[in-house]
Amino acid sequence: MNYLTKVMLATSAIITATSVMAESAKSLDHAKKATDNRKAVFTLLGSNMGPLGAMAKGKIPLDAKVVEKNAERINQLSLMIADYTKTDTSSFKVKTAALDKIWQEPKAFAKRINALSEASAHLQMAAKSADSSAIKQAIAGVGKSCGGCHDDYKAD
Repeated sequence: MNYLTKVMLATSAIITATSVMAESAKSLDHAKKATDNRKAVFTLLGSNMGPLGAMAKGKIPLDAKVVEKNAERINQLSLMIADYTKTDTSSFKVKTAALDKIWQEPKAFAKRINALSEASAHLQMAAKSADSSAIKQAIAGVGKSCGGCHDDYKAD
């Protein structure tokens, strides 16, 4: 693991560890705004993951530059998840697929966030190598991280 990767991973762990303290939404309006912001982060994650999944499955050509750009974006967004999920909206009736477990299991949720940060940092490094096999394997790692969080913290 090179120095840049170590720094990125350490930074993500520190940011996540200091950001997981939940605070309850103070009103329905506050809960709605927090939910909208949370959804925006996850929508952006999905928009960057979509092309990567398509490349990994051979549906579109593998493009290392696009992979690197999307991996960087996913990594940056992963560092925002803790901030945009810290407002506990579970006491209010808001339209969301987020399960209450996010706020009931903050340490486990933080581990999932860190897993995405690590997987996306690894994908950035794989993309720089231009090794298609390594890139596809690293995309699978990001996908596994996303899927694991969906399994535990997102309603179907």
